[in-house]
Amino acid sequence: MVSEQKINSIESPCVSICALDENDICVGCHRTGEEITNWGPMSNTEKARVMEHVREREQKAYI
Repeated sequence: MVSEQKINSIESPCVSICALDENDICVGCHRTGEEITNWGPMSNTEKARVMEHVREREQKAYI
């Protein structure tokens, strides 16, 4: 039986441009090195929180 979490899993924002800047933020997906490393075992709630941070970082990057 597939768990509900797997069915409704939040996909990784990875865009295969993997390079951390001087602030430990990936220039491709805007996650921190720690967020990237821990993505797999995170709950959907944790992943959603990371995605909020990703959107904030992405907006700041293009200002």
